[in-house]
Amino acid sequence: MSMEIPLGRVRGLGAAGEGAEHWWQERLTSIAAFLLLVWLAVSLLRLPGLDHRTVASWLADPFAAVPMLLFVGVAFWHLKLGLQVVVEDYVHDDGSKLFWILLINFASILGAAFALFAVLKIAFAGSAE
Repeated sequence: MSMEIPLGRVRGLGAAGEGAEHWWQERLTSIAAFLLLVWLAVSLLRLPGLDHRTVASWLADPFAAVPMLLFVGVAFWHLKLGLQVVVEDYVHDDGSKLFWILLINFASILGAAFALFAVLKIAFAGSAE
């Protein structure tokens, strides 16, 4: 016997009211992260060298910096979504669950902010030392 109401079943909503939205976000961010990772690998392999000056001058180009910023944002968002699912599935105490989800949210925002700052600093400063 299902605990869902018929309207919730039609809309695809689960008991929490979120339904498949979280699942779709995970799938879409994984596809985006994979495509951007392939772009990053191909871009780095096409560089003449992987020394600091070469990579910094490559990242100073907007056609490299913008996809890198997108990759950082998508990767940290996907990380947050995945870790949240782990906590929701395996942590049963409500207080602990809240603590871990808040920690994951703050850590992912902090990590993304540092990574975005690093990319922007290199993009705007170029290869100047």
